[in-house]
Amino acid sequence: MRHLSEAWLKAYLQTVTSLFGVRLLFVGLQGSYGRDEATESSDIDMALILDLVSAQDLKAYDDAISKLPHREKMCGFISGKQELACWSKADLFQFCHDTTPLAGSLRDLLPEIGEDDIRRAILTGACNIYHLCGHNMVHEKDPAILKSLYKAAVFVVQALHYHRMGVYLKKRCELLTEAPQREQQLLLAYARIKDSRPDQDVDVASSSELLFAWAGQVIREYGSAQ
Repeated sequence: MRHLSEAWLKAYLQTVTSLFGVRLLFVGLQGSYGRDEATESSDIDMALILDLVSAQDLKAYDDAISKLPHREKMCGFISGKQELACWSKADLFQFCHDTTPLAGSLRDLLPEIGEDDIRRAILTGACNIYHLCGHNMVHEKDPAILKSLYKAAVFVVQALHYHRMGVYLKKRCELLTEAPQREQQLLLAYARIKDSRPDQDVDVASSSELLFAWAGQVIREYGSAQ
């Protein structure tokens, strides 16, 4: 199931519209389905913005979507309008560009995101990867942790490309074509790790070394300009 069917999307939108009515401000599709890169194992990442979200809303939402097909694949982001407006703009950079609108618009819901916010998104992402990658190399040596760090690195590469070129590339195949050589190596390494079967060995040591060195380079570049 690489594409979500029109029937499924229609059923989802009808479900959340019936549940929340005029309180529903925005619905979007994120992740691999939003990028048209989904596989059979991909999650369905839905973004939902309401006027205000209570614990009762979350329970009602869970009950409502549990009646839809593919419930086991569903995940995503749900927020109130004011909370979203006050969110870290460094985080909102990725949220804005990685979300495909299905109903409503983010234009009036998000604050303006400037160059400093993009730089902060890049630096924060690289710092988190650097710290956790180093920890994994010394203590865990876990391929699953490494895979999650490479996935996070792809988002940093997207932000880097946007900062350099002013263009956000959603699809990783496009990013691979346009990225500098060192980041191409990173994207290719992620593809190998992502597509590896459980019975295949992942070269954790060399893949970690590549990722750790790259993250350190990004930190030095973007941290020195603070």
